[in-house]
Amino acid sequence: MPKNPHFVSPFSIPNIRRYIAFKVLFNSRFYYPIFTILFLDFGLTVAQFATLNAVWAGTIVMAEVPSGALADIIGRKRLLVFATLTMVVEVGMISFVPKSDLSLVFYVFLINRILSGLAEAAASGADEALAYDALTEKGNPDDWGRVLEVLARFQALGFVIAMGTGAALYDPRLMEGFCQFFGFSISLTQKITMRFPLYATFILAFFACAAAMGMTETQNKSEGRQPFNRIFLVKQAFVLTFKAGGWIFKTPFILSVILFGMLFDGIIRMVITLSSQYYRMIQLPEALFGLIGALVAMMGFVIPRIARKITEQKPPAQGLWITAALTLSGLTAMSFFWPWTGLLPALVTFSAMHFNGFFVSFYVNRETASKQRATVLSFKGLAYNLSYGILGVGYALLLKTKKQALEPKFFLENKDIGPAMLENIIFKESFTWFPGTFLVGFVFLCLVYLFFIKNKISK
Repeated sequence: MPKNPHFVSPFSIPNIRRYIAFKVLFNSRFYYPIFTILFLDFGLTVAQFATLNAVWAGTIVMAEVPSGALADIIGRKRLLVFATLTMVVEVGMISFVPKSDLSLVFYVFLINRILSGLAEAAASGADEALAYDALTEKGNPDDWGRVLEVLARFQALGFVIAMGTGAALYDPRLMEGFCQFFGFSISLTQKITMRFPLYATFILAFFACAAAMGMTETQNKSEGRQPFNRIFLVKQAFVLTFKAGGWIFKTPFILSVILFGMLFDGIIRMVITLSSQYYRMIQLPEALFGLIGALVAMMGFVIPRIARKITEQKPPAQGLWITAALTLSGLTAMSFFWPWTGLLPALVTFSAMHFNGFFVSFYVNRETASKQRATVLSFKGLAYNLSYGILGVGYALLLKTKKQALEPKFFLENKDIGPAMLENIIFKESFTWFPGTFLVGFVFLCLVYLFFIKNKISK
């Protein structure tokens, strides 16, 4: 039951407002609409890109749960401030790295992926727990669904702005026209404008840092805070980590939510990561990438309301089957790479990501006690990024194997065609791996649920 018997709007609580601002600023990055091709523009290959993102996910896997436990011990705000300061450093690195030395570029991006993973791990769980505890203390925790709905709308708006602006900043012709409109005669090339979305994100990182610094710990947390002793903190982190992990495995419903959520998130996020390359393959002009990203983000205005009604009126299984149907149908249709119309199944697939994010956050927060919420949410993040990392490594190995098999014959028969064409062929032939992997994973988890987890519930 809420502590305050009178109605209090959740959005009148400062931590809730700053939580929304933090999530929007931290996640709405201007380079997202050209994420894959940005890496390729720096001289990296698709396989290197997949490997770097596997490193990113692996970093989160190693840091996720310890960071969540530390958040529960030393304070969620400290972790959020660390996350945003790290964001400033990691975005700044790739914004100004010289492109001339490909070895240097790769290692700078490698460090960027590690720092980015640390930032994600530090923020994951701590931000949500800080906001939810404030809602429990000063309002009604039953309003969390409303908070998630409004958050999704603001994030959608943030993504619309970031996607549209990021793609525009990347386009040299558009930037030249913009400068000429204001009376500046400047000649721009792709080599110059490819960094503009990075510069914009670098500036955004400072605003995210300000939002994190403005958040406050809830009273019940600050009262129980332990002295800042490194040995004690490490010990407490491990104790809380094992305790939360044990609780998850002893709570069949939460275990099921996290397992299915990690499957959906890993597969769909991997596809989203590669989306700009997919758009190229279905013959969409790069000038539209930002508008497409904005369209995907605008789903956040509609889907959370539908998802909230499902959580309020239907059993959790209803949400599972809806998300599974959208994912499998979307991924399967994407594998055909239909020119232009291939955008429709991509939108279907990406809509499943919105549903999955809402359902998992709603059920995990509802069932978890405040004292271990950040740690449990970090376990969720751990599962998500473990899934993403394993899929990234598997996909990188698949690309490498296909390249080794096709490369000798390809260049023998196509002497006048550059290596970019080979990368496109490999990408297209390997895409069926995504719906196949999802189907196998989903059937496997259903069997695990029926023969192992469901038995625990019945007992």
